[in-house]
Order: sequence, then C-alpha cells, then structure tokens
Amino acid sequence: MRSALSRTLETMAKVTSSPIPRLPVVALVGRPNVGKSTLFNRLSGRKQAIVDNLPGVTRDRNYGRAEWYGKRFVLIDTGGFDPEPESDLEKKIQEQSRLALEEADVVLFLFDGKTGLSPVDRDAVELLRGVDKPVFFAVNKIDTKPREDSLYEFYALGLESLYPLSAEHGFGLSELMDSITAAFPAEVEERIEEEASRPLSLAVVGRPNVGKSTLVNRLLGYGRSVVDAGPGTTRDALESPFVFRGQEYVLVDTAGIRRKARIVDRIERYSVIRSLGSVDRGDVVIHLLDGSEGVTDQDAQILAYAAQRGKGLVLAVNKSDLISHDQGDRRSYRERVYEKLAFVDYAPVTFISALTGYGVDSIMQTVARVASAYQCRVQTSRLNQALQEAVQKHTPPLARGRQVKFFYATQTATRPPTFVIFVNFPMAVAAEYRRYLERQLRLNLGLENSPLRLIFRARREQRVKSFRGAAWKRSK
Repeated sequence: MRSALSRTLETMAKVTSSPIPRLPVVALVGRPNVGKSTLFNRLSGRKQAIVDNLPGVTRDRNYGRAEWYGKRFVLIDTGGFDPEPESDLEKKIQEQSRLALEEADVVLFLFDGKTGLSPVDRDAVELLRGVDKPVFFAVNKIDTKPREDSLYEFYALGLESLYPLSAEHGFGLSELMDSITAAFPAEVEERIEEEASRPLSLAVVGRPNVGKSTLVNRLLGYGRSVVDAGPGTTRDALESPFVFRGQEYVLVDTAGIRRKARIVDRIERYSVIRSLGSVDRGDVVIHLLDGSEGVTDQDAQILAYAAQRGKGLVLAVNKSDLISHDQGDRRSYRERVYEKLAFVDYAPVTFISALTGYGVDSIMQTVARVASAYQCRVQTSRLNQALQEAVQKHTPPLARGRQVKFFYATQTATRPPTFVIFVNFPMAVAAEYRRYLERQLRLNLGLENSPLRLIFRARREQRVKSFRGAAWKRSK
C-alpha cells in the first residue's frame, strides 16, 4: 500500500509542465541524540532541524531535499527510535518513526560511537532485519583514533557492513552516501528536469497550542505532525509538499511563538527563532487565532512581523465551534479582530475548526485568492489610471506650501506587488496619504487581500536639479 508521502509527491509531479517522477526517500532512524539531525543538516545543506545535546529534541518527521553527486533524494529526520515507549507523547513520536520507515526507499540507522552499544540498539537491529528494503548501519561520532577502537563491539551484531562516521565533521560520509545512493530503486530516480516555477510557500503560525499541527494534518490528510494537548509539541519548522485544486504549495508547520519572557526552555527559544524564520520563508501566512480567546498582544506582534515583511496573510479563527454561527455574531467578531489588527485590515478573516474540518476547504479557497493577488502583475496603463483616480479623488496635502505632484507609476516586483511611484517630493508624501493610496490601489486593482509595497521616488531630472541645488549651496 502506497504511503501518504508517495501519493503527495506523485500528485505534485502530475501538475508540473514536465512530469517528474518522485524522488527516492531516505529515512534517518536511531536512538535519541545519536546525531540524526546533525547528519540531516549536513546532507540537506541548511540548518533545518534543531540540534541540541538533549535527547528527544526532534519529535516530528522532518523532510528536506538533498543531493549527492547529482543524485537527488528526500531525507527524513525522525524522533528517537525506542521499541517500547512509555508516555503517550513518546508513543506518538515512535509512530512518526514507523511511518518514516514505511515511506522510505532506503533506511539509515545510526549508532552512537561515543556511548557504545545499548539494548535498544540490539532490539532495533532485530526489528530492522525484517524490513524488506535496503538498510544501512553507521556508527556516528567516530572522530578520533580511540573512538575507532569502539567499533568492535558493534561488529558483534553480525551486520554485513558497518560504516564509521562523524556527521559533525563529515568523516566517512563519502563511502556511506556512495553506498546509499547506489541502492536507490531505479524506478523512482528523478529525471534531470527543473520545475517550471517555485511552489508557493504556505506557513502556518500562531501561539502555542492553537491548533497549527491539527490544521496541517487535516490539510494533508494524514498524521504529518505530532499532535498533543500540551503546548509546544512542535519544535521544528516542518515542510511538506501539498497540492490543492491543481495549485502547488510547500506547507510549513511551525512551533508556537510565545513572549520572550515566557521562554525558559532553550529548545523552545530556538523554535521561536525557527518560527519567525518560517514567516520569512513563507509567501502566504495562515495565522491561527484562538476563537475562545480572541486577539492577544502576542498575535499582534507575530502579525506585525509578517506585515513588515510584506507577507500575504489569512487570519483563521480556529475552534469556531465555540463561536455562534449567527452571521451577525461573526460579523461583530470580525470587526473586533480588525479593531485590534487595523494594520492588516486587508487580510481576510475565516472561521474554521481544524479538529472537525469545518471551514478548512473554505480557508484554502481564501489562500488561493490571496496567493493570486500576491503574485499579480498589473498592466502599467491600468496602474496609472488607478493612481490618477485616487489622486483626483483626494489630493495630497501641500508640502511647505508647494503641491506634491504624482507623475507616473510602474510595477517592479510581485510577492508582494511592488509599485514605484515617481513624484516631485518623495519625502513629502505623508504616512496617512501613503495608507490612503494603498487602500485605493487595492480597491481599484482588485488586490483587496494582498499587501502592497509603495516606493516613492523623484524623477531623474528632479534628482539632478536637487543635486545641483545642493552643490550650489555648498559652493556658497
């Protein structure tokens, strides 16, 4: 039976202009704190997984693309492997590891050469002997001559091949990866073709325990992230390929963001930094609000961070079953949201229940509408007509007794739409008038749900005059 990841990657391949078979999948498994995330970061080329000396830092499956001498593959970092987990959360983490084994084409099991062989390692080896796919065993943290002597106890397991490795320094990596890539099934190797365009990145953010992972799992249709009643379960920013009605996305589930004063665990502090980084990587951000609590100061801070970076925004009120379905009540709730978040009044508000699935299809339609506006390129003639209408409707205030003249505008970028507007006195355009122009341009250009960037510049001849005037004053 095909795994959920296989079905997702195959679906993504169908919507590209040139069909691309799915990539081989390599799963990293082993006891907690053996160095899986360190190896994941080295192979994927970026610090996507959180690395710390504390065991159990990685809780979810973490996906990344990697390449080894022209052979591309998907790498899965998993939580620590334990045949007999005790707590409910540990059991969920182990389930993520087992799902990774099912999804993988090749499995890499890491031992810890520093602490030596453990009973858990022996049990895991026996379990992996029954896996009907290539399995490789490497002893990590072999970075000194004395450590090499510790390899002998691992040979007692009766394994055909054992690879000494230092994931931190890269020692032994070439021989190991040459063997792994040689074991890739031929039928899943990628053809050397690039995707026509980069998929839109969709980041799911919000305060801890607001339902982010539940929403991600609901959208993907399978248990992508560990879900637990305790806040702070998700620590890494997790990326998954995702297709909705023919539109490709990379879905990012992030750790919850709390006030700095409340962050006492250093791992959670790393997660906050990673979450803000996910906002930076995202094109469109779904910000989840708790329907029972409303908008908090922390929500406003997260959204201010996203707005300053020009991200497309969708405000999703989760747990909406706690709010009356009466349209009047929801209209007043939406008005209260905008009262506290006036700086993102262009962001649509939707009501959902990630747990039951209510409104989830609607929120993706809203995301598609925001994404369309976010990537929109406007004809220059239409842009200048909209600008002229806005200026005629409400002329800008005088600047030191002189009229501010708007000459013309041009679009210089998308994601978000960025317009350069040429005026005689750029510095004289007040903040209030800038906001007025943003609202009018959104309305007249059909970009109601998208952020805009307006850049005011002087015309070239105006800049020359200003330069000559300044030079004349200096000569006096």
